[in-house]
Amino acid sequence: MWQLTRLVLLFGVFVFSVEGQFRLGGPKGQYKRGKSGEEVVQDNLEVLCQGQPGSEYFRLTTDGDCREVVRCDKAAVGLRLASVKCPSGLGFDLERQTCDWKANVDNCDRLSKPRLVKPNFHTVEPVCPDGQLQCGDGECIDQSLFCDSQPDCGDGSDENACSVDEDPNGAPLCDPVQCRLPDCFCSVDGTSAPGVESGKLEISNIPQMITFTFNGAVNDENNRVYDKLFHGERINPNGCTAKGTFFVSHKYTNYSAVQDLHRRGHEIGVFSITNDEDPKYWTEGSYDNWLAEMAGARLIIERFSNITDGTVVGVRAPYLRIGGNEQFNMMADQFFAYDSTITASLASVPLWPYTLHYRMPHKCHGNSQNCPSKSHPIWEMPINELDRREDPEFDENLTGCHLVSSCSNIYHKDQFRHLLQHNFERHYGTNRAPLSLSFDPSWLVSNKGFADVVSEWMDHILATYADVYFVTELQVIQWIQNPTSATAMREFLAWKDKCLIQGQPFCSNPNPCPLSTRELPGEEFRLHTCVECPKNYPWIQDPTGDGFSF
Repeated sequence: MWQLTRLVLLFGVFVFSVEGQFRLGGPKGQYKRGKSGEEVVQDNLEVLCQGQPGSEYFRLTTDGDCREVVRCDKAAVGLRLASVKCPSGLGFDLERQTCDWKANVDNCDRLSKPRLVKPNFHTVEPVCPDGQLQCGDGECIDQSLFCDSQPDCGDGSDENACSVDEDPNGAPLCDPVQCRLPDCFCSVDGTSAPGVESGKLEISNIPQMITFTFNGAVNDENNRVYDKLFHGERINPNGCTAKGTFFVSHKYTNYSAVQDLHRRGHEIGVFSITNDEDPKYWTEGSYDNWLAEMAGARLIIERFSNITDGTVVGVRAPYLRIGGNEQFNMMADQFFAYDSTITASLASVPLWPYTLHYRMPHKCHGNSQNCPSKSHPIWEMPINELDRREDPEFDENLTGCHLVSSCSNIYHKDQFRHLLQHNFERHYGTNRAPLSLSFDPSWLVSNKGFADVVSEWMDHILATYADVYFVTELQVIQWIQNPTSATAMREFLAWKDKCLIQGQPFCSNPNPCPLSTRELPGEEFRLHTCVECPKNYPWIQDPTGDGFSF
């Protein structure tokens, strides 16, 4: 976590006080020793903050231990500096705008992120012919060439203003008249529930859907947790067992266990093959990278878990790093139905899922994220941040947490149960938007007793409410496409598939295939599967394990 340091609270704004020497590149040159840093800042704050985005942190000096950064905070009382100081042993990464181990930060010698040349979209008088826009260097090119992943301006500026709010060829704002179910759904601010505006439903008649989603490998250890949460006696009000969604990564996954999760009616999605730790690998990934990672992961899952019904249609990116238009172009081409990577900041009213035919109804949340700006026929299942305050009436404002396992202030079982119940009540008591409870399963394993808390809370919810369902992400989409009253859910056929599954796994003794691959020299893996062992350990260039390039 970041540690705020040397801050004074003034009219609700944290103000940073600087002492000593710092350097500032720009027209004013270099400041010399003599004045205190505070005096220099007050004299030159406008210059210091010129061109600096208010949400972006930068350094006042490259001297020191790389831990301290500031940002320009334009408050009601005027321009101020707010500061963050990373904990000891960490450095601040300007590119990712976050603290990381010092050895992983390679920009301690820079004061700020490099500034990209921007095109001139807003001029007093028209400077280009109709259908063209001006590059940063004054050249005019066709509007259609902007934000197409290919630099066409001489200075490359046509690819430097491509965020959701900047892209001149971006998706239009929501048009509820044109966007109609079952294939399209949007609302102006993202909070409107399906079926309400048409008068078909009232908020009080909407079933509250809760989705448990898990990211990462499926193995024997976390499978014991899943068995505790999703056993045959935990029944939704429609008579079907509670279900969850599993975004599966490849390494260390037991595919016979994935096969059995699917047999029992749970949803399987993809979480990549390599789970690469470099954020830029995902945010700046090419179409081919996303194709190899996600379509390749689906190929591995379907083959070695023997899933043949075409239900592996959901994507979640590692570390929730969004891949922009390249990711979603790939998803549309490969017939993926939805993404569940984009987070929505904590708000009094949560967001409903939406399709990306129209512009996202909320800000692209997070540091250095790359949200899709163009129109895509893909559902987005946003992760509404959770309110982690112990007493929302009196506690200070805290940022929300996207994964349950990222709520860093949850240490004890009673805190955890309060987190679950409070956020359920936030959704149930407002617009009934689906409550997404997303976990890294290792967090439930390592925090002893937390899985019991979830299990007991699920029993409490099902015993108390007759209109609450634990369902998969795909089942949420099925309901949105056909909004149905909570009183009629027993007859909702889309949720009847694999309603109550009995019996044993397809195989009790899977093949523990000892395998290696030239892509990971020196490593050997056990691939557990109910089907025949492949020749090689499946990896990104050889997802079938047959030795063929993907």
